[in-house]
Amino acid sequence: MKLNAFGDVCLRTLMLLGARPDRQMTGRDIADAVGTPYNHVSKAILELKRRGALDVTRGRNGGARITEAGLALSIGQLLRDLDPQADIVDCTGQDSPTGRACPLLEGCRLRRSLARAREAFYAELDGTTVADLTGPGPGPVPMTMLPMPPLPAP
Repeated sequence: MKLNAFGDVCLRTLMLLGARPDRQMTGRDIADAVGTPYNHVSKAILELKRRGALDVTRGRNGGARITEAGLALSIGQLLRDLDPQADIVDCTGQDSPTGRACPLLEGCRLRRSLARAREAFYAELDGTTVADLTGPGPGPVPMTMLPMPPLPAP
């Protein structure tokens, strides 16, 4: 299973902001911190704002800040929502260079198995929230210990 690029940028943004929920960051600061182009981060910020995961303030002193709803957001549900790909493999031929469906499509059982595996992947992440990934707890270096870009001068 592979995350799509948009889901990855959304997760990086949430994890960065979730590490310091009291902090507001600009889109440029977020892009620099997560190593992603600004235009990708700005699209992620708009989507996360639409979902209620971020509060966004425009203007000179503007930026994005994670909300309580953003901290409680289920990783599995977010990724499920952000990845429009219906199947792991294109059996119908819509995305293939030849445009032809797989000749085994009618009697194929692999497609159902792959769909169940995909759902199991998301189901495993359903119980994990942004707060689980950024708050204190067991595991590798918490996000709060990673270097953060300096705050802009007021």
